[in-house]
Amino acid sequence: MGGGEASYKVPDWKIYKVENAPELVNVQRALASHGLKDPWLRNEVWRYDRKQFGTHGERFRLVLFRGFKYGLVAALATVAIERALGGGGHGHGHEGHH
Repeated sequence: MGGGEASYKVPDWKIYKVENAPELVNVQRALASHGLKDPWLRNEVWRYDRKQFGTHGERFRLVLFRGFKYGLVAALATVAIERALGGGGHGHGHEGHH
């Protein structure tokens, strides 16, 4: 199997505090207003670590534009090749219908 040592180190669980995630602080307050408490809320803190995952907007832009440059180049190359070969998509299915 894999062999070698893993280069990833599991972070210490003590670094994850609900106070470090404003979104979860709001959840904690909302629960407290109803007299409730979520002892497992700390387990979600890692998801809101901006240093590791960025903000919601940054993640959205990354997903939306990942590969955009390569896709644009491929699309332009496809159009150029079709035009060079005399294709281009004009006249498909319209022969004899004027």
